[in-house]
Amino acid sequence: MSLLEIIGTVLGVVGVVLMIRQNVWAWPVGLVQVVVSAAVFLGAKLYSDVLLQIFFFVIQAYGWWHWGSGQARAGATLAVTRLSGRARVVWVVVGLAVTLLWGEFMRQKTDAALPYGDAFIFIFSLMAQWWQARKYQENWVGWMVVNGVAVGVYWAKDLRLYAVLYGIFFWLALAGHREWQRRSRPVKAPARTPA
Repeated sequence: MSLLEIIGTVLGVVGVVLMIRQNVWAWPVGLVQVVVSAAVFLGAKLYSDVLLQIFFFVIQAYGWWHWGSGQARAGATLAVTRLSGRARVVWVVVGLAVTLLWGEFMRQKTDAALPYGDAFIFIFSLMAQWWQARKYQENWVGWMVVNGVAVGVYWAKDLRLYAVLYGIFFWLALAGHREWQRRSRPVKAPARTPA
């Protein structure tokens, strides 16, 4: 366990807690966390995860801008929205196909330790991160799935603290799902009484 792994773990937890609260400061904390994580994953030869951190950096910068500009336009917190059922199916099918292609590429062209597990984390994390930046409720379900797989991959690579972190992330994603769902419920208008 390295100092960078410890720093990445702490920043990761802080960032997700801020995200659950829909606090825009989750984004800059996340930007620092992904830089630290990229260094950790490079040392562990989890190349898809290194590349993922680069994409995360870009998407998190976008999320910071989107949430900030959305709040400025709306004068309030950017609303949580949902994907259509068809959109969810398309995202998952495309995600699985790209995971298989990327995993096979990594298996053949690199010395990646766990090419398919690493590829799954890569592709589905990108999806979940994009959904989060767009403030779709489904991002939390995506994170629960990704975090469950990540626990196994990081444990197998002896990144025990990161495995624990992603176990915590799983439970935080569950809490985030519930919190965003609670906050996004429409408020019922009072019943009108006949005059």
